[in-house]
Amino acid sequence: MDGVPVPPVLDPTSAANDFYTQGRAAAFDQRPGAAVRLFRRALARLDRASEAGAAQGAGPAPQAGPAPESGSAQDELRVRVLISLGAAAAEVTSTEVGLAHLETAERVLDGLPGNRELALLLTVQRAVVLMRGGQYTESLAVHDAVLPGIEAEFDDNRVALVRTLNNRALVHLSLNHLDAAQADLHRALELARRHGHARLEGKLRQNLGTHAQLVGDIPQALANYEQAARILVVESPGSLPLIRYDQARALLAAGLADEAARHLDEALPQLRANGSGQHIAEVQVARAAAALLEGDFDLARSCASEARRRFLRRGNHTWAEIAGLARLRADVHRILSTPDSRCPPRLPAALVAQAERLADLGLRDEVAVARMLAVRLLLRRAETEEAAEVLARVPRPRATTPVDHRMLFRLCRAELAVAEDRPRSALAQARAGLRELGTIRDRMGGLDLLCGTAVHGAELGRLAMRLVLRRARRNAAGARRMFAWLERTRAQVYRYEPLPVIEDPVLAKHIGEMRHVQRTIQRARLAGEPVRALESRYVALQREATRLGWYTSRWGRPRPVATPDEVVAALGDRVLLSLVSYNGQLYSLVVDRGTFRLLKLGPLDDIVETARQLHADLDALAPDQLPPMLAETVAASARRRADKLDALISAPLVKTLDDREIIIVPIGQLYAMPWGALPSLRGHPVSIAPSATAWITAQRPTGDGPVLLTGGPGVPGAVGEVSKLRSVYPDAQLVEGDDATSAAVLSALEGAGLAHLVAHGAHEPANALFSRVELVDGPLFAHETTRLVHPPERVVLAACELAMSHIRPGEEALGFAGTLLASGSRTVIGAVARVGDRAAADTMADLHRRLVDGTSPAQALADAVAVDPLRRPFVCLGAG
Repeated sequence: MDGVPVPPVLDPTSAANDFYTQGRAAAFDQRPGAAVRLFRRALARLDRASEAGAAQGAGPAPQAGPAPESGSAQDELRVRVLISLGAAAAEVTSTEVGLAHLETAERVLDGLPGNRELALLLTVQRAVVLMRGGQYTESLAVHDAVLPGIEAEFDDNRVALVRTLNNRALVHLSLNHLDAAQADLHRALELARRHGHARLEGKLRQNLGTHAQLVGDIPQALANYEQAARILVVESPGSLPLIRYDQARALLAAGLADEAARHLDEALPQLRANGSGQHIAEVQVARAAAALLEGDFDLARSCASEARRRFLRRGNHTWAEIAGLARLRADVHRILSTPDSRCPPRLPAALVAQAERLADLGLRDEVAVARMLAVRLLLRRAETEEAAEVLARVPRPRATTPVDHRMLFRLCRAELAVAEDRPRSALAQARAGLRELGTIRDRMGGLDLLCGTAVHGAELGRLAMRLVLRRARRNAAGARRMFAWLERTRAQVYRYEPLPVIEDPVLAKHIGEMRHVQRTIQRARLAGEPVRALESRYVALQREATRLGWYTSRWGRPRPVATPDEVVAALGDRVLLSLVSYNGQLYSLVVDRGTFRLLKLGPLDDIVETARQLHADLDALAPDQLPPMLAETVAASARRRADKLDALISAPLVKTLDDREIIIVPIGQLYAMPWGALPSLRGHPVSIAPSATAWITAQRPTGDGPVLLTGGPGVPGAVGEVSKLRSVYPDAQLVEGDDATSAAVLSALEGAGLAHLVAHGAHEPANALFSRVELVDGPLFAHETTRLVHPPERVVLAACELAMSHIRPGEEALGFAGTLLASGSRTVIGAVARVGDRAAADTMADLHRRLVDGTSPAQALADAVAVDPLRRPFVCLGAG
């Protein structure tokens, strides 16, 4: 019988080499905690080998077995282990600990004369540890000194040269030497691709993303990060949380705080598992920035404080000061967000002191932010002269200064001008800042990025609106000027004409799988089967598709903001009401036959809460089979709330309007208002537009494209028999039943003059671009409609809630209907609340009967809704 095989016993030096090899693999995969443990085990084996060699040298000569490793070979391996341990320990523990290991390696190396290769590698690693410790100037000097030797010594092995060029590029990026960084990155990328170093190529593409981000090209940065992720998910999975961190920083630049927070929350647990203390703390600083944008000041302060403690424990004073500034920002924004809050004198002083410490570290942009925050607090304390002195020490922004810092600079100058009673200068700063923000927005990619950027100019826009509103209440000239400012500050995304899409097979694959998973979820629910795993998969796919959409669906070709004269000419006999809030009140700026006037309506909170209650009543009233007593009770409540809103909003406006069409530009909280339910607007043609500029764009002449009638699965017969509309549109294209697939419907939408979609739908508040209509093979997503070259001129959405929108900063409304408008559709009719099947069918029949007679969409819908306003919560979006 054969015995059990016995594994070979490795001598200590061989075991040390194995641990060293495993440690290097862990380090390359961004798992420094595991790497440190493996390197220490390698050193322990080398110590054992040295002890064995010493004992063997004192006793008799060995009788058999291999000759022991020479002392020089063991020492060389020890040096290599210590070099790698130095880098890993610097990530896990502190810069000082990492440098200490490198000093030990240098002492051992002194006993190995002539080993130029190891000496160069040791120097390179010292440069990397200095860089990770925030000592950028020292690191750059070491990199510059060692690079010629690397080029000469490692001619046959380009890996060392590629890594050194990559690391020096990172130092250049930290010092804002963008041209030098780009040169190093491109040279390293060419070498990596030539020699087949895939893992290094992935890391270089990641760093090219950081370069693109610094020069303000956010779509290109996100594209580079995604390319890097596709390579590193195979070559170095441990690098993925760092890519999520980089993506999050780009998203913060675009104002997408919620998306950035999700990326960071996804990365943190993985970084903790990898044991990378430096990266954990850096991510916490970014998480503080995301929380700040979301208005969660407690979370922002907590993240920044924890990051600062981590950096101090590591001895990284540069990053500790950056985290300290993040903590102070949370304190400042808490005070500034509350009009009546008092600012203690210690806080501006702390910011000025923080600026001095940051200046000693050469952190120019951070110095500017600290001083600008101090300026805002000093102005809050009415210490105008001191604020002016501090602001005078803030340098003008550079080409690489982040957009939020640029807007803060303009805001400080504008607020100082207000404090010094120079309103014209304040408005000039606001105008210049918003123009600058527009230039930055023009370089953004998909709709999400365009919308998000508005957050950075929100305070500047509000300051301008406060100044012009004071004058608007006094005379028509002031009202006219205020209207021009309103158009500058709201719904900018609808000014952009979409560019041809960038076809991406990976994005198409994700959306196809999302469709399949969503369909499977529906079937599983009907069968009573569990769906949690499927829902998790759907969410993961949605996130991936969102990431890809940021640069594969680029928007561009901005149209100019409409001037007051252009709006007056386009309106003709119509009336435009542009709503705006100020000091807790809702106002309406009325444009009527060439005149501009500002009307005060009612308390904003009261109006918004009543609108919310009305929306809830309409949802409750929607079911067809509601018991009569319950239906009457809910209807009575809805009528009371509609009457109250009418008194606060509509009645003061419409008494002089006769039957003329009204265009309403709402504020974000009122986008879901069922305007037809308000008594004064019953039967009145009303169009809802994101801005006057967007309305004018939608006013272009209609084409004569075909009519499309589409019916999705599972819709009750009363609504779903779209074939009945063939009597109204005998030449229409009919897509229903098994033919109503997402691909078929998307294809049929291309170039349609009128598209009627009757299907179940869902508004997705967390990610409006993935709001959807359900078709036979799964959902058709709003995101997919952005890929239409010629979107349908007019769209009727005969489904619940598909006119709902998620309001992003700057009053940017996105959802299924909003995406169609942004993509180029002229008019979209949809519901802002739940609708009963019978009510939907009757509304559609009335609507299309009037449309085919030549009635305008706004008037046709107003007549159809007036029959039963509380059960027909449809609105006309765009040009009516």
